[in-house]
Amino acid sequence: MSGTTPSPLERIARLSPLIGRGRVRPGTEALAALTLLVIAVPEQLATSRLAGMPPITGLYAFVAGSVAFALLGSNPQLSVGADSTIAPLFAVALAHLAPMGSSDYIALAGLLAVTVGVLVAAVGLLRLGWIAEFLSAPIITGFLAGVAVIIVVHQLPDVLGLPSVSGTTLHRLNVIIRHLGHAHGWTLGIAAAVLIVVFTAERLDRRLPGALFAMVASTLVVAGGHLASHGVAVLGAVAHGAPSFGLHRLSWHALGEVLPVAGVVALVVISQTAATSRAFADLGDYDADIGRDFVGVGAGSIVAGVSGAFPVNASPARTAAVASVGGRSQLGSLGAAFAVVLLIPAAGILRDVPVATLGAILVFIATRIFHGRDLRAVFRFDVFEFALALITLLVVALVGVEQGIGAAVLLAILDRTRLSARPTLHRLGRIPGTTSWQPVQSPGTHDQIPGVLVLLFATPLYYANAEHFRAQVDRELGSSGQVRSVVFDVLGMHDIDFTGSRVLGRILDELDKEHVVVGFARVGEHLRQNLQRGGLLSRIGEDRIFPSVNEAVTALTPAR
Repeated sequence: MSGTTPSPLERIARLSPLIGRGRVRPGTEALAALTLLVIAVPEQLATSRLAGMPPITGLYAFVAGSVAFALLGSNPQLSVGADSTIAPLFAVALAHLAPMGSSDYIALAGLLAVTVGVLVAAVGLLRLGWIAEFLSAPIITGFLAGVAVIIVVHQLPDVLGLPSVSGTTLHRLNVIIRHLGHAHGWTLGIAAAVLIVVFTAERLDRRLPGALFAMVASTLVVAGGHLASHGVAVLGAVAHGAPSFGLHRLSWHALGEVLPVAGVVALVVISQTAATSRAFADLGDYDADIGRDFVGVGAGSIVAGVSGAFPVNASPARTAAVASVGGRSQLGSLGAAFAVVLLIPAAGILRDVPVATLGAILVFIATRIFHGRDLRAVFRFDVFEFALALITLLVVALVGVEQGIGAAVLLAILDRTRLSARPTLHRLGRIPGTTSWQPVQSPGTHDQIPGVLVLLFATPLYYANAEHFRAQVDRELGSSGQVRSVVFDVLGMHDIDFTGSRVLGRILDELDKEHVVVGFARVGEHLRQNLQRGGLLSRIGEDRIFPSVNEAVTALTPAR
């Protein structure tokens, strides 16, 4: 044990696992705070624009998310704030309810944030995180790619210096293409320069604040060259006072309008939070309570909503930035949030930030969430799962986020149902020289006992696959010559419904007519109860139920 006196920071870390893990270094945490700050400021401003909200609300969202998660979450590295994954989700939906940027729109965004926060926190408190598992990896990959397409298309007018366009993605693209000849040279040049700087900085070192440098440099160029008077769009006056607390224009009607999109956003937040927290916990070799992380992120959205901002989410990119500099506690997030609070009164200096700069930063973010390599990996693994990803991508990008998620989840469930309804019945053989039995891969590789057929059906027997099971049993019996005994290995058949029990009863009837003796191996307690309720247990007989396949085969092998 070290004889040195712990610093006050270390004492805090040891007392509260919510803030530290006992390995806190003040200098490292200060570096983590600075890294978060230089990344978060341009990113949160750009994301607030993507969300159709005033720029300052992005900073409010970052402070709310960071502080709430530091107090209630468990992961010491997770960064929470405005997120470009969910911003276009609710922006597209809310734009159908109120003009983007209007007071009604802002009020709906606040109500949405609170609703999302309550849903996410409830999932954490009730331990319902399994809900996120309905979004498979291919679906998430396709969803993120669709969101990336939406982000790019929405930012093209700002990057090209064209008038803003509303409507569907295809309509926006059509209008943009028809007006390409009117692109503004200075605006396009600024956007291109910003993209070059940001991509170069990331390629050299992910810790380099390329976005912040590009924002500062482009702002100085626009201000110094008076380019706003030459047609370069800028943020203009930025409100930079204290947030207006409370929920405005709250009503049951408004809640009903935002609830459907809140459910979709909450599902995405849950999925991204769980994936990010688990990934960095594994990399950092520490434990994270996902339920508490949901509570922390949910609380962040609630605080953001009552502060006049919008829903927040866990950020993989910012979390990676914290981890890359060695941050091991939430003190880095708290330090960055505190610095942002100090900067908010001076936010008026952002008036000359080019809109094209924020648009270019968002385009860069879109390239980071379009995982082409993952799409190729899904395609190589399974064409059907790739089709799920592609459908999700296209429906999200061209129709709507809610519709894309809904269609993909429905197709995934149907695919799983299809596979469970057509499982394979395996013929088992004994591994030579052992008492173990396994599926026969090719003739001659396993011992076969004359007159004994051993079958494995490694899935529950229910209404969708019962007749398929019966047909496969008949096929195996027909191709096996003279069969005197059949052993069913039912280890995977841990459940059987009423339809399955009826079909199994008919199979027993047929085998009985053929004077074939039937035994069951490795019957679980739940299956035993189902067999008893269906009247099959007494019919089979306790003497025909065996703890292992080999014992069943030994007992039922016909005497020579």
